Order: sequence, then structure tokens, then C-alpha cells
Amino acid sequence: MEVIYGVNPLKEALISGGGGLTRIVIARGRSESAIREISTMAAKQGIPVEVRERAFLDELAETSSHQGVLGMCKPYRYQDLDAVIANRHPSCLHDLVLILDGITDPHNLGALLRTAHCFGVNGVLLPEHRSASVTATVIKTSAGAARYLPVARVANLARALDELKKRGFWIFGADAHATQSVSVPDYQGAVGLIMGAEGKGMRPLIRKQCDFLISIPMLGKIDSLNVSVSAGIVMHEIRRKTIWHNS
Repeated sequence: MEVIYGVNPLKEALISGGGGLTRIVIARGRSESAIREISTMAAKQGIPVEVRERAFLDELAETSSHQGVLGMCKPYRYQDLDAVIANRHPSCLHDLVLILDGITDPHNLGALLRTAHCFGVNGVLLPEHRSASVTATVIKTSAGAARYLPVARVANLARALDELKKRGFWIFGADAHATQSVSVPDYQGAVGLIMGAEGKGMRPLIRKQCDFLISIPMLGKIDSLNVSVSAGIVMHEIRRKTIWHNS
């Protein structure tokens, strides 16, 4: 079982249909409106609610910052590549799939899922190895976005890129050393965007499979951004060219 804790992550899980929740535990003495709302939503969905001592929640969550409420849920259910591609946002003319190569920090993964959801990404591809998994920490960091966005884990990321290309996708790789600015391509058509690990970037094999390499022009003395910030800049540019520019 996974543990989701905190008011907003639990509300988002309940709003999205329960998110695999099997029970909710509330710390004794917590009865403010947000907690009552969670209890009411859980009752409507037939999810049991328990009241326990705060120390019990501390032990389950392995932290004391759970805001007095947590949920036990089934492990995250991954989707397949077909489900990711099929999940095009209704406002978007073209598919956009985020591909993460070597993102091992769960907080970075959660932030990336949140950013991807906000920019109408179809879904996310993760490699089975050398990658963070979608855990309770990731779900919390994503502010619940992980419950709305299909994520696929693939055994071989290079083969998944080949499959995307067969289906008409252009593969763009974000690379700090690329000479082409992120603002140059028109991004018309289906796009697969690869973000690599901070510091290391994409693996050489994955880099070779990119149709285009793009970089974010920067003026500061520090030559790198947090990966979720970089992804947000690139995805905004893609959507600016393919949604807002054409509206």
C-alpha cells in the first residue's frame, strides 16, 4: 500500500475518483472544514474513514507534516503507450508526450508531472530502470496531477522512441549544448519532448534518436535550470506555437 498525506493531495485524489484509496485516517482532534470536506467526499465514495492518534499517522507517513490526514491507496497504476498517446487534450491540435530519461529524484518527477499536466501534455514515458517511480511522494509533489496524467513505464526507452516515430512523432531533445534555440522550431505535428537528468542530460543512445536538439538561451553565470523549470519553458514554447499562436 502507498500512503498519500496532506489536505490538497487527498482532495485531488478524491476529486479524480478516489485514486485507488482504500481508507482515510484522520488525526484525533482535527475537525476543521477541509478535514470535514475530505470525510464527506470519502463517505460518498464508500471509502472508510478512521480517527486515530496523531502518532499513528506520523508512523504511517514517516513524517509529522501530514496535516492530520492521510490515505492508504493501492500502488499507482501505470498505463501503456497507447493510453498515453490517446490522451490528447481537447484544446490541442497536436499530441505532446513528455519523455523522461534518468530522472531519479521523486520531487523532480512530481514537479514534472504537475508542469506537464498544466500544459496539456498527453502523458509521460518513464524507463523502468534508472528512473524514479510514481510513489506517494511523487503524487504529493505533483499536487495531484499524477492522478490525471497517464504515465507509462517502458522496458526499453529507445524502442519506445522508435514506436513514437512510426506513429508520426517528431522527437525533440532538450540539450544545454544545442545550438538551436527552443524558440526556432514551429512544433507543428505530434511532438515527443525528451528531458534528461540534471547535470548528465540525456544518455548518448537516447540523444542520437532525437530529430532535433534544442536549448534555452540564458544570460546568467549559472548554465543550468532545475529540470522541471526547463521543461516548463520548453512546453510553454511548444504550446505558444501550436495553441495560442493559432487561436
